Amino acid sequence: MARISSYPRDLEVTDGDAWVGTESSNRLTRNFTAAAVAKYLNIKGKISISAQMVFKFTQTNPPASGQFSGPANDSNIAAITTMQISNVDASGQNTVEFMEYLVGNNILISEQNNISLFGHFTIDSYTLNNNVATLNLTNIFGNGVLDLDKFYDFAVFTLSSQGAPTFVFTQGIPATTWNIQHNLAKFPSVSVINNNDVVINGEVTYIDNKNVQLNFSAGFTGKAYLN
Repeated sequence: MARISSYPRDLEVTDGDAWVGTESSNRLTRNFTAAAVAKYLNIKGKISISAQMVFKFTQTNPPASGQFSGPANDSNIAAITTMQISNVDASGQNTVEFMEYLVGNNILISEQNNISLFGHFTIDSYTLNNNVATLNLTNIFGNGVLDLDKFYDFAVFTLSSQGAPTFVFTQGIPATTWNIQHNLAKFPSVSVINNNDVVINGEVTYIDNKNVQLNFSAGFTGKAYLN
């Protein structure tokens, strides 16, 4: 066999180019294409991209490690309001603390290698039960449908036109005191409305830069907007 240095260099790598290597399971010699290597790196998250996770869309309920489920196959991405998602993504990284931090913020869910099939959402809540979480979403915009067994990138995404993020808190039981834990890491402005969309004024107490307490003269249900 000739010295490797004697072979001409190919500076234009294409999908069909191949390298000789060893199969780890049986130690047999195999050739691996550039496209296959790229797919492996994408799906397994071997190249770290900050604030991005990878999950496979499945109909298994509950989803296994590295998967998400809930919507039907061929569902319009823009119509998705909830899904079940593993606490570990396809690369094996535990995503719980990061996903909890993102509640109230925006996320882009897009099919790998097909960015035009996407959904832009606000994460309303993330509720973990054992190794699977329920993710409740409000759609901002989207295009296309979900495709079974395809891999999707989940990435933090906020358009500059959206301005500062808004944390939305829902008080479902009438109460005079609302305790709100948010993830804005600041002392936000607070606006409150009742279920009739009437603005209600109350006393705002900042516990710290992630917690605020609202006190009202009478109990009611509604929403608080923090930004």
